[in-house]
Amino acid sequence: MAGYDRAQFATFVWAGQGMLAVILLWGRPELAERIRTGDVASDLLRPVHPVTSYLATDLGRAGWACVSRLLPPVLVGPLFFDVHLPARWSTVPLFVVSATVAVVLCFGCRFLVNATAYWLQDVRGPQILWTLGSGVLAGLYFPLPFLPDGLFLALQLATPFPSLLQTPLDVLVERDPTGAQVALVGVQVGWAAAILALCRLVQRRAERRLVVQGG
Repeated sequence: MAGYDRAQFATFVWAGQGMLAVILLWGRPELAERIRTGDVASDLLRPVHPVTSYLATDLGRAGWACVSRLLPPVLVGPLFFDVHLPARWSTVPLFVVSATVAVVLCFGCRFLVNATAYWLQDVRGPQILWTLGSGVLAGLYFPLPFLPDGLFLALQLATPFPSLLQTPLDVLVERDPTGAQVALVGVQVGWAAAILALCRLVQRRAERRLVVQGG
């Protein structure tokens, strides 16, 4: 169904559960809290740009999540289900690249959601919208190829959401030929670069209006 066989579906589900913790689709609004309390002022005194600093921290978190949260379901799944094992040598390194880009992209999206606190103070509204929308549009609740082809293609090219979870999992289960997989990872890289650039732009604009109590 939708280009998947039974083994690919099983792999999609088990690896998807592990990937959810790696990319951290729904993280704590730490940056928003620091903005609300004024603690973010200390971030601006550091010699490293806030986006770079928070990204480095998130990459470290993702590295540990690969060991503690991704490996267990990947190892346990084959004990109960027939899973899809990569048939092409390029799949594993391409998946590693795709998953890494997904972590960077998801960080950027979360950063933008949290950065709305510079203007709103209370980010519960944007946070709820992100929680509801990202799970559906990233492919967490169902594989996005279940959607009509035109809608699926539009989501892939016009939004960053499929690049968060759907693309890395499609690369892992080898749903598409190698050339198509490389193109999908290229789309991921493009979205990650655009979102990180937007993060820096938003941060620069926010610093011009930031008011911290007491100074």
